[in-house]
Amino acid sequence: MGNRLIESVCVILVAGLMLGGCKAQQKQDVIVLAQGPDLGGLSAPSEYATAAIDAAGGLDAWTRTRQLEFDCVVTFFRLDGTFYLTEQSFKVYPWSNSLEISANEPQGAFAWRLSKGQFEVLQGGDRVKDMPMPVASRCFAEAILEIITAPARLRDDSAEFAREDAAVKIHGQWYHPINRRAPTKAVFYQDRDNSVVDMIQLACKAGNKTLTVRGYDYKKVEKGGPAVPTKIEIFNGSGGADAQERLVKIDCQRFVRIQ
Repeated sequence: MGNRLIESVCVILVAGLMLGGCKAQQKQDVIVLAQGPDLGGLSAPSEYATAAIDAAGGLDAWTRTRQLEFDCVVTFFRLDGTFYLTEQSFKVYPWSNSLEISANEPQGAFAWRLSKGQFEVLQGGDRVKDMPMPVASRCFAEAILEIITAPARLRDDSAEFAREDAAVKIHGQWYHPINRRAPTKAVFYQDRDNSVVDMIQLACKAGNKTLTVRGYDYKKVEKGGPAVPTKIEIFNGSGGADAQERLVKIDCQRFVRIQ
């Protein structure tokens, strides 16, 4: 009887330690993502990078932002002319270069994470393929993360950028293309008039296509906070930045900043 009691206590203790370890690991994951910039690791700002971050609220506003949360209405446009409307929540970690997307769909709950180039399905598993999305889940996440965190990306020491001196005219607006050669290729378009980077062209390897993502209606999350796009659109960019085939429209209503 005594031995059985001791064995039961041991089992309970081990289970408690394992559960505690899982909770600690989950908490650690959040802490790792919701972090500020390594100020010593930031690249020396170029003139155009400084202008871009100033136009989006300023460096102080961005360095004090560990996490941004958005509640958005997302419209996926199908090839047959119909569309699918849903609600999604985004958690953006600018200085961890990470994004988490969650949604409750008729098929069940879904959650994705894109962190430093690594994409994983956190919830939904095989049901993800049933989502009526005109673009691959990974590419969808990449486009959102890139356009929201563009000011932080331009200060990323691991990235290589080079801005073209000659401006190009797109949809009646003049832009300076900023080519990112590493770690992944992309073209950031900086508005010549207001210095905001509100358009990015990137290669969607998962979907084997080029995408153009655009941000509109930039607003500060709160007083003294960073300015972010309240509306985002994703286009098929195979025809260049002028491409008009819209794949996704995102309208965000709620914004929260966590310092």
